Amino acid sequence: MNPVKALEQHGQAVWLDFLARGFVAKGDLKRLIDEDGVKGVTSNPAIFEKAIGSSDEYDAPIAKALKGGDRSPTQLFEAVAVEDIQNAADVLRPVYDSFNGNDGFVSLEVSPYLAMDAKGTIAEAEQLWKAVDRRNLMIKVPATEACLPAIQHLISRGISVNITLLFAQEVYRQVAEAYLAGLEAYVADGGDPSHVASVASFFVSRIDSVVDKQLDEKIAQANDPTEKERLTALKGKIAIANAKMAYQDYKRLFSGARWERLAAKGAKLSNTGDEFKSTKDRDAVPTAGITRNQAWSEGSAKNTAFDTHADATASHTLPQMGAQNTGAPKDGVADKQPSAQKKASASDKTGKAQAKQ
Repeated sequence: MNPVKALEQHGQAVWLDFLARGFVAKGDLKRLIDEDGVKGVTSNPAIFEKAIGSSDEYDAPIAKALKGGDRSPTQLFEAVAVEDIQNAADVLRPVYDSFNGNDGFVSLEVSPYLAMDAKGTIAEAEQLWKAVDRRNLMIKVPATEACLPAIQHLISRGISVNITLLFAQEVYRQVAEAYLAGLEAYVADGGDPSHVASVASFFVSRIDSVVDKQLDEKIAQANDPTEKERLTALKGKIAIANAKMAYQDYKRLFSGARWERLAAKGAKLSNTGDEFKSTKDRDAVPTAGITRNQAWSEGSAKNTAFDTHADATASHTLPQMGAQNTGAPKDGVADKQPSAQKKASASDKTGKAQAKQ
């Protein structure tokens, strides 16, 4: 079986972090959905910048938009982005329907310049939600302290949210609380929560990129072979340990009387998601991110794979995207909080020791 499609058997969904007009129009997205089991698409301003700047396929849409009068760069961007998102959402709608609204989403991000502006984030998110007008849309909002109230507000208005820039366990707990409180407010106002969805997207590979660099510095300084071995064993492990501990919070927060009251009304669980970049560590297993994610999440997780359109469509199996499954997906399921806590604590102690030197 296609190794990416095989992830479905373990409750994993691959979302593609790429979007361009021709990618949808020429059928490449549909092919990845049909052949590789891609379940969603995410986007951000940088992705659109690359798509618009690297081809001429946006020249005609931009010229058409300008016929209606002068527009600011932001207005032009929104005009073409909204259309691309609508087209992608339409291609993904069968996935959304077949999974009862638990998958098949496309994400559109609010301006990064609003990351510290809750009111601005709310206004732009509501505007984009209305403009796109697709049920399988998620508005991407950063998990900054300033935007936590925005996340709660948007959920309370029935707007599905993809929470991004999520690194810390404590912030995840705040994000989950915002989702729950938003759902409670929405239900109290008579809303039907069954069509409201959320993904809390942990940035996994970026944590290891930072921590592994610090570990490399400590390894180079260590004279004791045992200490070198201990530090080396931590490389590539801290981000997943962090995510595993957050998953314990997930299981606790989405259980019990509070959650059961919402679930009885049709509320959906806020899925955990993980954003992986292709590994550049020559000593790492290229597919370690996805395989380890299967282990900590026990299913129902979204794996966001990053790469280029060319890499994504070269063989139609996403092999360049770190989205293959080369090991037993549940090898690490037993490695839950105790071991994860041990790894995280070891890294924390190492960092504190370094700070004292």
